[in-house]
Amino acid sequence: MAATILVLHGPNLNLLGSREPETYGRETLADVEALLEGHARELGVTLCHYQSNSEGALVDRVQRAGAEGMAGVLVNPAAYTHTSVALRDAFAAVGLPFVEVHLSNVHAREPFRHKSLLADLAVGQVVGFGTLSYVLGLRGLVRRLNGLER
Repeated sequence: MAATILVLHGPNLNLLGSREPETYGRETLADVEALLEGHARELGVTLCHYQSNSEGALVDRVQRAGAEGMAGVLVNPAAYTHTSVALRDAFAAVGLPFVEVHLSNVHAREPFRHKSLLADLAVGQVVGFGTLSYVLGLRGLVRRLNGLER
């Protein structure tokens, strides 16, 4: 049975393609999910996609991922990267390996975006490559799950 990975998209990512395309690109969330599905097939994993603008819904989904026995999480926490102790605590509680991804280079943007409350818990972080950030994050996570990376 293939490992299942939760792909978690945070607030405003439902607006990809139309929201600040100069920063986030023109690809939609559906485009990102389709791109990832192609890579998942190649890697032999199954993906479960979830997007919410609600912090509590994202926390609930992380908790369910642990209870459902998912192998790991690929997460773009969006604005909650910098503000959500609750999301951080959910990841700490379930103990699933996760990779944090961002479309833009958050370290080259406003100072408040430079701090991630999740980064020290994550197995890795990929930023600044647009939708390729998701692909690189997925590939890194699968390599970690397969014992190919430390």
